[in-house]
Amino acid sequence: MSSTLKIIRWIAFGLITVLLLQIGFFAWHWYRGETSGSRFAQPIITTTGVPDVGGPFSLVNHRGERVTQDTFKGKPTVYFFGFTHCPEVCPTTLFEMTQHLKDLGPDADRLNVVFVTVDPERDTPELLKTYMESFDPRIVALTGTPEEVTAATKAFRVAYRKVPTEGGNYTMEHSASVIVTDAQGGFVSLIDYHEDKATALAKLKRAIRG
Repeated sequence: MSSTLKIIRWIAFGLITVLLLQIGFFAWHWYRGETSGSRFAQPIITTTGVPDVGGPFSLVNHRGERVTQDTFKGKPTVYFFGFTHCPEVCPTTLFEMTQHLKDLGPDADRLNVVFVTVDPERDTPELLKTYMESFDPRIVALTGTPEEVTAATKAFRVAYRKVPTEGGNYTMEHSASVIVTDAQGGFVSLIDYHEDKATALAKLKRAIRG
């Protein structure tokens, strides 16, 4: 046999060996994927704890008093972010919270309810004081500088933005859920806009009872 033929055979043998190894490699991975319930193995990601919602803030209430997150510690607290020029969502939510406080009876005094404006340019403490006269007097309204309000919304993971309207005016788009925290300021649950009354009350009672 000529040396040329031997070389060709050795090359062919090498190529076949590499091909068989590749087939075996892919077959093994396919088998692992099939037996694990997925064609391709996926990393398993697990999480623990509660959402990182809430944190330090410094604002002014509708009575002109400086308050921080520590002001409301000791009781579960309900936070809602909105603005006084809101046509529907904000007044509806505040009326619903007023009714919830009434339905809770004596337990309502064991709960803080806080309304935080996302429109500090217009919502001064004086305007908030007048606005809050339409709702339960136990509800506290907060405002501050634009920077202070931004810091608070970031702490509570609340989204908002200014939307220009006709005539040089503007409105605000914002998250509409109510945030419920425990007596230490830790996240408990959310109450969605127009959530069923019984479900919302159950969440508030659960927060009160710890």
